[in-house]
Amino acid sequence: MKNTLYILTLILLVSCNNIENKKVDLNNTNKKDVVKTKQFPDLKPNRYNVAFLIMDGTFNTELTAPFDIFQHTIFRENIKAMNVFTVANTDQAITTFEGMRLLPDYNYVTDSLPKIDILVVPSAEHHLDTDLEDKAMIDFVKQIDKEAQFVTSHCDGAFVLAEAGLLNNKVSTTFPSDIDKMRQRYPDLDIKKDVLFVHDGKYITSAGGAKSFEAALYLCEYLYGKEITQSLAGGLVIDWDLNTIPHLIVD
Repeated sequence: MKNTLYILTLILLVSCNNIENKKVDLNNTNKKDVVKTKQFPDLKPNRYNVAFLIMDGTFNTELTAPFDIFQHTIFRENIKAMNVFTVANTDQAITTFEGMRLLPDYNYVTDSLPKIDILVVPSAEHHLDTDLEDKAMIDFVKQIDKEAQFVTSHCDGAFVLAEAGLLNNKVSTTFPSDIDKMRQRYPDLDIKKDVLFVHDGKYITSAGGAKSFEAALYLCEYLYGKEITQSLAGGLVIDWDLNTIPHLIVD
């Protein structure tokens, strides 16, 4: 009887040990077999592809204001709406100046990008210094400019366009208190004061801040007309009348 109990005890101990080992192996296998696949946004056909260039230190308003306006075009009928997405030089989350963490949709260094019809360059904390030394970023802007229908900037994003050479022989503007700095750095450029945005050719530069809404609404009025744009503005409780906005359109 004692021998029988001893044998049964041994069997149970071995069985339990095997089960535990299988659990451990299963856990290890699961960890090894998990493959993370990057999820790209679902870009609808027959729309403008609008890319927002983001990086650490991007200012919230210059990003979210035009993003809100352009994204809402998908709720309007009988227009060519906009696919909006973000691009950065990393797959990791970027942190805005105000502390918001955002996961970029595309890494412009490693990913295959869709054709970009409209490039938006919001302002970032270091657009007056170290960002302008980022050759990969400046080259990216130059490359997109070759095919984009519009390239827009808000606040100090204009410095990026200027560094890329896109504002040569163009009229532009930037954040009001940085106009003199931009003139000093780029003395050959025609940079205007006392306007909220300037449209010259395919380039739209804006003073930024909350007035980034106005520059984005202007582009919508240019593309879709006054009625659609007033509808977009109304949906975000913004009073919109282009005639009351200090701006410059260069013919």
